[in-house]
Amino acid sequence: MKKLFVMLAAVGIAGSAIAGPKCDVPKEKWMKESDFKSHVESQGYKIKTFKVSSGKCYEIYGFDKDGKKVEIYFNPETAAVLESK
Repeated sequence: MKKLFVMLAAVGIAGSAIAGPKCDVPKEKWMKESDFKSHVESQGYKIKTFKVSSGKCYEIYGFDKDGKKVEIYFNPETAAVLESK
C-alpha cells in the first residue's frame, strides 16, 4: 500500500510540473494581448506561438534575443516571467 501511495504522489508531482504555473489574476486585470506581445517583443523575444495556458497564464513559444528556443509562462497582469523552459 505504501508503494502505491508513493507512486501516485510521484505521478501527481510530475503531472503538475508538466502543466506549468497557475495564475490567479482576474481576467479584467489582464494586460491586453497586443500590449503584452509588444512588451515581450521589445525585450528581444520572437513569438512563434502565443496562448493562454491551462493555468490561466500567458504562454509563448518562440526564440530569445540569442535565437535560442524558449517556452515561457508570464503573469497576465504584469508580464513577469513565472517559468521558463
